[in-house]
Amino acid sequence: MSKVLYIKANAKPEGESRTFRISDSLIHKYMEIHPEDEITVLDLYEENLQFLPKGKLQELRNVAGDAGKDHPILKYAYQFRNADKYIISEPIWNLGIPAILKAYIDYVAVGGITFTYTAHGPVGMCHNKKAVNIITRGGDYSSQPMESLEMADKYLRNIFRFMGITDFTTATFLGMFFSPIIIQPIQNMVGINTSFIVLGAALALLSLVYLYLNRRVINNKSV
Repeated sequence: MSKVLYIKANAKPEGESRTFRISDSLIHKYMEIHPEDEITVLDLYEENLQFLPKGKLQELRNVAGDAGKDHPILKYAYQFRNADKYIISEPIWNLGIPAILKAYIDYVAVGGITFTYTAHGPVGMCHNKKAVNIITRGGDYSSQPMESLEMADKYLRNIFRFMGITDFTTATFLGMFFSPIIIQPIQNMVGINTSFIVLGAALALLSLVYLYLNRRVINNKSV
């Protein structure tokens, strides 16, 4: 059994977020195939996650064993470390991730829990884990000059690597403001009023993400 942490970051109400319609479809498919896995949904807005309170930074620097598992801040870092797989779902906002997701990262990137300091510098403590980032973008950041401006997926990829998670892939949906042909099959996953070909392409992408989460590595090759 694997523990999957599904991290959601979008201010739109449930049912209105196209980002969540995509990621929820993946989660539902994953649950059908792996009913034995434990999936924890962490909607950061529903969680009412706040920025790190003033004067609380020192508490993140004095971690002793597992004593902080019930701490209102440190509990997120322990939950993060105990997961085996991660699915992050967010739109790009102003070239970066939503502020609430950055606040969450500040809660989970804690020395002594998700990374540690050594004589050679910081080293991640979250090993043998997998992550998929599902990100939606209103525009196209796949080529220059926009590519260099994208700081959302780049940041998440690097901070996850910092915590030891190098098995990280990204499922990107571009042009959400301008390409309803991409959006529609996800909104109507059951097939209502959609093109079979486009729907098949959407399902194929979700299947690729699913396969990535469950692939095995043999002789340094993914299979």
